[in-house]
Amino acid sequence: MLWSLFKIILFVAAIALVTMGAGILMETEGGVRIAIGATEFNMAPLQAVIAGVLLVIVIWLALIVFGLLVAFIRFVNGDETAISRYFDRSRERKGYEALAEGMMALASGEGSTAMTKAARAEKYLRRPELTNLLSAQAAEMTGDKRKAAQVYKRLLKDERTQFVGVRGIMKQKIEEGDTETAMKLAKKAFALKPRHNETQDLLLGLQAQNNDWKGARETLGAKLKYGALPRDVHKRRDAVLALSEAKGVMKDGNPIEAREAAIEANRLSPDLVPAAVMAARGYIEDGKPKYAARVLVKAWSAQPHPDIAAAFAEIAPEESPSERIKRFRALTKHRDGDPETRMLVAELNIAAEDYPAARKALGDLPDTMPSQRALTLLAAIERGEGATDHDVRALLARAVTAPRGPQWVCESCNHVHAAWLPVCNNCDGFDTLAWKPAPAAEDAVPAGTEMLPLVVGNETAEIAQADEEAADMVEAKEEDEPTVLEGEVVKEADEKPIIH
Repeated sequence: MLWSLFKIILFVAAIALVTMGAGILMETEGGVRIAIGATEFNMAPLQAVIAGVLLVIVIWLALIVFGLLVAFIRFVNGDETAISRYFDRSRERKGYEALAEGMMALASGEGSTAMTKAARAEKYLRRPELTNLLSAQAAEMTGDKRKAAQVYKRLLKDERTQFVGVRGIMKQKIEEGDTETAMKLAKKAFALKPRHNETQDLLLGLQAQNNDWKGARETLGAKLKYGALPRDVHKRRDAVLALSEAKGVMKDGNPIEAREAAIEANRLSPDLVPAAVMAARGYIEDGKPKYAARVLVKAWSAQPHPDIAAAFAEIAPEESPSERIKRFRALTKHRDGDPETRMLVAELNIAAEDYPAARKALGDLPDTMPSQRALTLLAAIERGEGATDHDVRALLARAVTAPRGPQWVCESCNHVHAAWLPVCNNCDGFDTLAWKPAPAAEDAVPAGTEMLPLVVGNETAEIAQADEEAADMVEAKEEDEPTVLEGEVVKEADEKPIIH
């Protein structure tokens, strides 16, 4: 810009000098005489002015020609010139047009066209950080995984595109099922961009699938550190990871360390049922029943669950039914209107053979919220109060096809699990299982032959035959689900009910 300003000033100064010279010549008498050797030129003032102007024009044209010659030599030599800039602008225009057309083709699902346009854009632009990504995505769209992998590897060589290359190869490995390599690549991508939310989630999911609970807790801490996770959600998921870590330690044969990890998980999230149960059993083994009771009562207040009641019963396994009812009041006084609490109280009273109290506790649950467990308890009450076998069989027939009630259901894919897991078996979702009624299509229906002996025993062949027919109808629906309800009343033909 300064050079252009200098040339303008020089041009104006030259014009001013020429004008002044022409004025002086016009006022000079006698004209101008120019002698070159033996030759003389005599010009009148006007002729001298014209000659001067022509001389300036010739010099100017000579300078232009000389400049063009120098520019051509520099262009041939590879230096940047106005000519080279012209061609560069033309190439850039064509390259960006090809790049835009390639992106539109990619968005339209035309993978082959996108690859062709990417190659054309690379030819004109020579910007691999832009064109290689387009080529890789187009190759994946056309199903050419090998070509896409090659392009991603080229992206690894440039620091600006290294993260994109690692992420692309990582996703390919996940699709191939090579989770071990994918996790290594996820760690690399996380090191390059620790704030990248998608990478954090992928790494956390891969670590959970590979039971790397310690690494998963570190990744979860990074999500909290970089503001990608609310603190309350972090505490809940950290508790899930701590519980999973405790189960892993238990499998390795370290019960003391597992107990401490379970207690830590319960401290982080008191409403996490599996953590509360595991921590309580750890306290029981350690000879601290009061601590176990405190943990279970707190968990029951947040979420009543049959596993909590079973663990609470383990605190004093030798107590009588009446003693158990009295001790369980510390648990059942919380959430007394919850269906789980009402069924638990009914079950306790059935075990104590106090059938009116059991019926009162059960209330209208079999009608308003019918479930296999509620109807089975009602059948046990009817049996205890001397009802006919026909009435008991009718209730059990309803129980066979009734909803099972709350189960561990994945909130992402609605898959039903027999037991709580940190990662869904169906969709690999982390911390997505909730204790709630399953959708109708997913509800598990156990075989009826497993339920009849619970209350009526094997008194007649007619009862067994009727139940087997009902079981055949529902067996095709769900074959792999457990057949005994957790926390249900178990009673053989001549035995008293007990709580499992």
